[in-house]
Amino acid sequence: MTNLAFIGCAHIHTPGFIHNINRRTDSVHVKYVWDHDLERAGRRAAELPGSVVEGSLEAILADTEIAAVIVCTETDRHKAIVPLIAAAGKHVFVEKPLGFSGADAKAMAEAIESAGVLFSTGYFSRGDAKLRFVKEQIEKGNFGKITRARMSNCHSGALGGWFDGEWRWMADPSIAGCGGFGDLGTHVLDILLWLFGPVAQATGQLDSGTARYEGCDETGEGMLRFKNGVIATLAAAWDDIADPVRLLVSGTEGHAAIIQDKLYFQSKHVPTMDGSQPVRTAELPGAIPAGLDSFLDRVCGKSDDAPLVGASEAAYRNQVMEAIYQGAKESRWVRL
Repeated sequence: MTNLAFIGCAHIHTPGFIHNINRRTDSVHVKYVWDHDLERAGRRAAELPGSVVEGSLEAILADTEIAAVIVCTETDRHKAIVPLIAAAGKHVFVEKPLGFSGADAKAMAEAIESAGVLFSTGYFSRGDAKLRFVKEQIEKGNFGKITRARMSNCHSGALGGWFDGEWRWMADPSIAGCGGFGDLGTHVLDILLWLFGPVAQATGQLDSGTARYEGCDETGEGMLRFKNGVIATLAAAWDDIADPVRLLVSGTEGHAAIIQDKLYFQSKHVPTMDGSQPVRTAELPGAIPAGLDSFLDRVCGKSDDAPLVGASEAAYRNQVMEAIYQGAKESRWVRL
């Protein structure tokens, strides 16, 4: 039996995480649920068979049966809580973003790495078979010199009022650390950094969109210049009825696009693919667990090589996103 604890149930992904845990066939058990809002903790504990609400963080962290902790608190609470979990020797999954700011995230990453515990965060897109295929083709050099890249992650959250009730804090940058652009954009930022490496400079443009949530950006575009010379843009919003073109990577010898969830690829080095038809499932590397699933696989010993997002990686994504926001606010490029 691998015992876990939920610390915080505030994030909109909490119900999905609970569903993932309940459908697992291995011996994962959530022993405790904690939240500063006891009513919320009680509701979520009721969805996790056998779990109990514990009002003391100290008691949870002192329990030697607890192997790992899942943190879904409001972002502004991470800074105080995450170092305590690491110091207690518990493996820790922190829902993204790791920090309220880049500095917070860096400090937490240092605490996590010093403690030597497993860490990951909610960047589940790395397990996507289409994105893994694109990464493989980049590593093989099949794009030639990459001239531009673009990724998009948009949904209709503001249009549908997703953040009007229980999740309202996520549309309050004073608690969440960002608005809609940062909330969704961090997923595609993770993939762009995974594909192309560190960033030299960044900027962006943000907008309030529908202005449903006062003081909160709902939509935006970021622009990145990578140290290897690649220029990329990323779009993210809560104001879109659809997101039909999720990725474009273009180079001197090949290109790839994900359109309506179908991957198209063409390269001078791969004569069997001319970009006219979607890449067949049989030609893809196959999806793998990512995000919380890969974290739990590692904690349970189900897999020794399930991919995790390291704490320093998570902190760097905080820092780059912060640079995009700063660039948007000051109408300038920000060097990293």
